[in-house]
Amino acid sequence: MDNAIIKLVEQTLTTLKPQQIKAVLSMMDEGNTVPFIARYRKERTGNLDEVEIRDIKDNYDRLATLTARKADVIKLIADQQQLTPALKQAINTAEKLQDVEDLYLPYKQKRRTKATIAKEAGLEPLAAWLLRFPTSGIDAQAQQFVNAETVPDVETALAGAHEILAEAFGDNASLRNWVRNFTRSQGEVVVKAKPKAKALDEQGVYQQYYDFTSPITALVSYRVLAINRGEKEKVLRVSLQVDQDAVDRYLHFRFIGQHQGPAVALITAAYQDAYKRFVAPAIERELRNELSDAAEQQAIKVFGDNLYHLLMQAPLKGRVVLGFDPAYRTGCKLAVMDANGKFLDKLVIYPHKPAAPAKRAAAAGEFKAFLDKYQVEMIAIGNGTASRESEEFVANVLKTMTRPVYYVIVNEAGASVYSASDNARAEFPELHVEQRSAISIGRRLQDPLAELIKIDPQSVGVGQYQHDVSQKALTTQLDIVIETAVNQVGVNLNTASPELLTHISGLSKTIAQNIVAYRNENGEFVSRPQLKKVPRLGPKAYEQSVGFLRILHGKTVLDNTDIHPESYAAAKALLQAAGLQLSDVGTSKAAALTRVDLAALAAQTGVGVLTLKDIIASLQKPGRDVRDSMPAPLLRQDVLKMSDLKPGMQLQGTVRNVVDFGAFVDIGVKQDGLVHVSKLTDTFLKDPRKAVAVGDIVTVWVEQVDEQRQRIALTMIEPPVPVHD
Repeated sequence: MDNAIIKLVEQTLTTLKPQQIKAVLSMMDEGNTVPFIARYRKERTGNLDEVEIRDIKDNYDRLATLTARKADVIKLIADQQQLTPALKQAINTAEKLQDVEDLYLPYKQKRRTKATIAKEAGLEPLAAWLLRFPTSGIDAQAQQFVNAETVPDVETALAGAHEILAEAFGDNASLRNWVRNFTRSQGEVVVKAKPKAKALDEQGVYQQYYDFTSPITALVSYRVLAINRGEKEKVLRVSLQVDQDAVDRYLHFRFIGQHQGPAVALITAAYQDAYKRFVAPAIERELRNELSDAAEQQAIKVFGDNLYHLLMQAPLKGRVVLGFDPAYRTGCKLAVMDANGKFLDKLVIYPHKPAAPAKRAAAAGEFKAFLDKYQVEMIAIGNGTASRESEEFVANVLKTMTRPVYYVIVNEAGASVYSASDNARAEFPELHVEQRSAISIGRRLQDPLAELIKIDPQSVGVGQYQHDVSQKALTTQLDIVIETAVNQVGVNLNTASPELLTHISGLSKTIAQNIVAYRNENGEFVSRPQLKKVPRLGPKAYEQSVGFLRILHGKTVLDNTDIHPESYAAAKALLQAAGLQLSDVGTSKAAALTRVDLAALAAQTGVGVLTLKDIIASLQKPGRDVRDSMPAPLLRQDVLKMSDLKPGMQLQGTVRNVVDFGAFVDIGVKQDGLVHVSKLTDTFLKDPRKAVAVGDIVTVWVEQVDEQRQRIALTMIEPPVPVHD
């Protein structure tokens, strides 16, 4: 780690203490992972969370890139023997990469331009003379540069001087910076439909942008991405516009000032040409890229937040679940999983047209018998094709049951992708794709994290313009989200899939596969130290991963907690100080742990108070799952149709997706309803994620139903109670 860059990070992240920043960077340099540092090195970091730790690393990397570029630029200019102390100082004090590039622009090797040709013809002195605003003699001065080879006449000489001046004005760093800031703060994005827009946009997807203007500062991210897509599809034409008179006034003040005389017209023409040819197009590209980058970052953040809440939905533990993959012609595929997610049996029924009447008549009886055979308690119905017809079929059968059975509509996005994958084929080689899909749908209800982790996160249907953003940046962010979720929850070492283990701190794909192979060959793990026998799992991987791996019925109850083995001695000292035994862990007696003098025990054991508090929480609730505090799935027994909805009707629903303009809520009908951001709370709200998250169970009221367009407008603001005389 570079100490000079660390100092810059400290100056940037002023809310953090220097020792916190140094500790994080030092530990990351030693190969420690973010989840490990956040969970098991709280004393060293001052209790920083994953976001703060990553922020430190991201800022270090950004500033390291900036510092390296500054050094490169200084060397490149010095090699040209044009580096002055003032220029070097300006480069070294630049805070943004763009500022460095602006300062380098006049010295950057360019392709041969008209200005280059003019310089080769010896016209630089003429351009410099014009900048002194002579009161007369311009043609006579230009005549001195005329020659038979390169400058045949006065007009050519002045044209060459014009090119030299225009390029110099265009390369002026402070001018570019002023134009950039002025355009950013005062400019507008102007969007128009191209001549063939309606033919290319038959569905009218971009109709609202056919004649659209917005201040740059007011353009929200989802509109930027929509406009970009419309432009890419050749439906829209986009430009940035500013008050040209204001720009001209600034340029005149900057380059002409109080000067008068015949040179004024020549200088004016040069700076206007520089603005039109060099500065304005470059700044427009920069600001369009800036808008797009900001919009992409926001879209990636939205996707990341939604994915995190999707993964962290409460599991439905200890229930026998049936996965129901709806279809018309090919029949509905059913799969039963036991309370631990083990696949038990499959069935295909044909409750919908165009199946033969006999098959449709038999479907209800077959379905009911299948439910009874395995004592199914929950049914997970995929929300794809034939979902609502299947929901109605299931609801009608459940009305005939003598015991309570419930169903949940499960977002099946990505199930078909997973079902056709190599991993799914390896797990269920004897099953068809649709049958594997039914298993995936059922398991999503039992343990969303363990099942969704097997699927490409871009296929889970909780994004916003995810296909329009940098796929590399999106993948990086989603990997971080998955890593955070998996390690916050922890995994059962004896049931976790290779896909799940891969995201555990310190484990690679190869090590994850080796753990499963070792488990298959040697039986279940009975203690955490057994992990050391797994091929390729060395001391560092063991240290980083072991605390996030649980053994439910092992040799010691401590292995079913998130206490790191390095702290087992401290855990036992805690129990001893409270007068408890290992057998008291997880019982009501563990409440005595809160009465231990932690400061004294910390001094005795050398383990910090923050870690001791975490150990107490783990001893009180071994095997705890942080997802248990999340909203449970919304269980249903009867179906609701869109025609049943009336304005003012109160319903409960599950938040399926959160985007910048609101939240989509599943209220039990075919189409999710939209709660616009203005309808989430009765106070102004800019960010919908401050009010709701994917998986939340919310109360909504119907505002408007458009059956023809299949749109439902909802509100979370309770309507006023009508007053009757």
